[in-house]
Amino acid sequence: MKRGVYRAVRKNGEVYYKASVTYREKHISLAGYDTEADAHRAYTEARELLSSRSPVSDYDIEKRTLPFDKWVILVNFRDNGIYSATPVYLSKTYFLYYLSPSEYLIFDNEELFYYSSRRIMKRGNRLFVADYGAQVGILTRYGIRPHAVEGRDYRFKNGNRYDLRASNIELINEYFGVQAVTKDGVQLYEASIHVNGYSRIGFYKTPEEAAVAYNKAADMLMKKGIGRKYSLNYIDSLKASVYAKLYSETEIPDSVFTAFKNMRE
Repeated sequence: MKRGVYRAVRKNGEVYYKASVTYREKHISLAGYDTEADAHRAYTEARELLSSRSPVSDYDIEKRTLPFDKWVILVNFRDNGIYSATPVYLSKTYFLYYLSPSEYLIFDNEELFYYSSRRIMKRGNRLFVADYGAQVGILTRYGIRPHAVEGRDYRFKNGNRYDLRASNIELINEYFGVQAVTKDGVQLYEASIHVNGYSRIGFYKTPEEAAVAYNKAADMLMKKGIGRKYSLNYIDSLKASVYAKLYSETEIPDSVFTAFKNMRE
């Protein structure tokens, strides 16, 4: 068997070949291949990479047998002395998480512990990780709720949606059913809820008041049997007694329930 290669057997009985390399006393599995020659080629590329100064950008998908994520992992281990299970490359105050040779995300170094063991997946524009068996959108770590709309509920200050450093993310609307609006030159917060289309609940002076109004409308609709479960707002800035007072004093307009009635007819 060629150096850096060993024979393995899949569950269905098929023989394949694993490539691995040892660097700084760490044994690193590279990938599995159908032929011994390909596995040895991957081992050779890994050895050459670890003894060179080639950057991540030198990867050529047409010429390389070594998978791209392993290329990034090895370059980072070589340059920074830190081995990660995911394709990250560290800088002084941030790190890059590579999705492909041409796409990468930028994170604060404080996020390294989380993302060094969790693989980020992309489906359309959605980025998520598998966390304890569930798909978790990475934007939720910044308080951005599921189904939030970029430009309305949050924005990237420098215009780069792949720059996920905390300083680049501005949360505009953190609550379900709440949107900041300007009405007659005054900053207000509109609460609305989807019934038969979107129904306006009202305008409020603070986002917390609007969030309470949304919660009450959702509660009332669910008690009336709307047949869907609304996600409710958790408003940790309000004491329970303050929340209860706002909740009891908030009036929900008849138009919300008219929309519900029309939906059922």
